Amino acid sequence: MKARHKQERSTAGRALPERSVIPENLGEVGESVWIDVIRKMDEVYSELLQYEVALEQKNAELEETQQFLFSVLTSMSDILIVCDRKGAIQEVNRALVKLVGREAAALRGVCVLELLADKASREQAAQFIHHLQGEGLTDCELQFRATDGTAIPVAVNWTPRYNTVGKAVGMVLVGRPVGELKRAYQALREAHEDLKRTQQQLVHSEKMASLGLLVAGVAHELNNPISFVLGNVHALKRYVGRLWTYLEAVHAGAPEARLAELRRSLRIDRILEDLNPLIEGTIEGAERTRDIVDALKRFSAADSNENVRFNLREVLERSVRWVIKASGTHLRVVMDVPPEIPVMGSAGQMQQVIINLVQNAVDSVGRKENARLEITGRAKDGRIEIDFHDNGPGIPEQYLPRVFDPFFTTKPVGKGTGLGLSISYGIVERHGGRLCAANHPEGGAVFTLALPLA
Repeated sequence: MKARHKQERSTAGRALPERSVIPENLGEVGESVWIDVIRKMDEVYSELLQYEVALEQKNAELEETQQFLFSVLTSMSDILIVCDRKGAIQEVNRALVKLVGREAAALRGVCVLELLADKASREQAAQFIHHLQGEGLTDCELQFRATDGTAIPVAVNWTPRYNTVGKAVGMVLVGRPVGELKRAYQALREAHEDLKRTQQQLVHSEKMASLGLLVAGVAHELNNPISFVLGNVHALKRYVGRLWTYLEAVHAGAPEARLAELRRSLRIDRILEDLNPLIEGTIEGAERTRDIVDALKRFSAADSNENVRFNLREVLERSVRWVIKASGTHLRVVMDVPPEIPVMGSAGQMQQVIINLVQNAVDSVGRKENARLEITGRAKDGRIEIDFHDNGPGIPEQYLPRVFDPFFTTKPVGKGTGLGLSISYGIVERHGGRLCAANHPEGGAVFTLALPLA
């Protein structure tokens, strides 16, 4: 096309008259007329030069556009086929040439059906060519015949091609071998599984770190019911000796006076009155111990996606006791929450969240006198919102947007991993709630935990 334009320009240039030529018979015609003719010829010549420059610019732009389109088609990793209304190939890219092993020049004019390897693929493609109008086909799998004659599955998209008046003049086929998609999906799935395993390991590691801090508090929590059970067992052991002495006398046939004396001296009646309370107290202490151990197991166990109904108030009270006793702090905790807070999810995970929030308050107030943590809860629109407000120094404004970022911490090295609040944020989100941080108008930081009620 560019050669043709240049030829036309050269021919047009040769047709231009010499600007300085003046006819010999100028005297036979009026001088002003010939001056007008020469002026007009100059104007025409000037316009022709402008047209020539514009044509050269358009030709350069056309060549640049053609080169750009060629580079795009050449760089595409997906195959591209442009066909007319009957399915005859008009243009292809290098990816298709590499796939079928035939040059682009040899493919032009060939029906696209000849590139397909099986009858089902040819029938499916022929049906689309026959019904060209419409939105096209998406993710249609066809079998293409490769260079070595084998069939390669290709996921293709068919799209009609229209002219300027909206009439369908052909179609465009874009596709990618399914093998590449499978490999990409497999790599993505493996990366996702690795990420999930790493996340679970981080959550569990943070949980074990929190558990280490709570050992003293848990030991103290267990000490009370165990001591209670132990005291009751010692009392029952003493009572067994007295009862055994009295029963031996009964079985030996001792006289009534002797039995009455033994009954009085051994305090048999009092023993009988104490038996039920002692047994019930022992059972209660054992059950309390069992509940504490179960809560500890749930907290330390790996995430099992547990989804059961539980009372958040009980988890809240237990978490506060453990943290305060384990830290040995003089932090005063004031709690004002409903007695029943039914929520769905994992009690162990929510215990981890609350432990992190309470521990964060303990670290914030430090050894401050009159250290205080207010925990207030309110039910609203089917949700429970619990505020943890400490009277510490608060959170610096520049750190507020990063509080829940992984590995972000303001604590000294060795005092924090920067994962506690980040993991807590993820746990709350998985329970359908939200966790946010702010500075309280009266001073100190306030963390708000919101969860849907069961």
